[in-house]
Amino acid sequence: MESSEKISGLIITFNEEKNIEEVLQCFHFCEEIIIVDSFSTDKTIEIAGKNPKVTLISNVFEDFTKQRNLALDHAKNDWVLFLDGDERITLKLEVEILAELQKPTRKDAYYFFRQFYFAGKPLRFSGTQTDKNFRLFRKSKCRYIAEKKVHETLEVNGTIGELKNKLLHYSVSDYHSYRKKMILYGYLKGQELFEKGKKYNRLTQLVKTAFKFFKTYFLRLGILDGKLGFQLSALQTLSVYETYESLRKEEKK
Repeated sequence: MESSEKISGLIITFNEEKNIEEVLQCFHFCEEIIIVDSFSTDKTIEIAGKNPKVTLISNVFEDFTKQRNLALDHAKNDWVLFLDGDERITLKLEVEILAELQKPTRKDAYYFFRQFYFAGKPLRFSGTQTDKNFRLFRKSKCRYIAEKKVHETLEVNGTIGELKNKLLHYSVSDYHSYRKKMILYGYLKGQELFEKGKKYNRLTQLVKTAFKFFKTYFLRLGILDGKLGFQLSALQTLSVYETYESLRKEEKK
């Protein structure tokens, strides 16, 4: 099945050699693929360069939102499919995407629900059961909010829909790589809070950190995911702690 609408596949990368080939295959039904890379030092560029659909833009990383909006600026089609390196499109989801774009009642942006994987194993709880994100949308109707440096937020000036089939999200390849990611997210979120005029408070840091673990592990049923649920809850809690450490350090500068 082919869509009546041409689609641009978009991705931002840094050292994604273990993922890039598979995620580029997910874009096979797209007319073009835009990669915004923050100067990878592995084989990401070499591998991506073999794909004739790829247009590569190298840009120094400041935050995730700037990279994403830069990719949007370079897409020549209105419809874009934006994936992360650790996400995969299933055949059922691909068919649903193409069928949806043929409908006269199609929306301007679509949420994709995601099946979360930790070290190759699917998690059913830990807050992942409601995880969704915009991945297919019209760039003429959407833009990532500039103030959000991490956990990018898409502003949609139009209609919103949801797709039924899930996107596979291999977010955690191993404990140590995810720990590094959570620390980076915390660092960027702390900068975001500082720019908004927030002040560091030790009590706030401790309370929010403790509540994050309680929420993920107990309220969002991480306990039912066993050892992996505990590890995921602990790592997401670390990100909250690092957010306020980042804010504290920004204030000291």
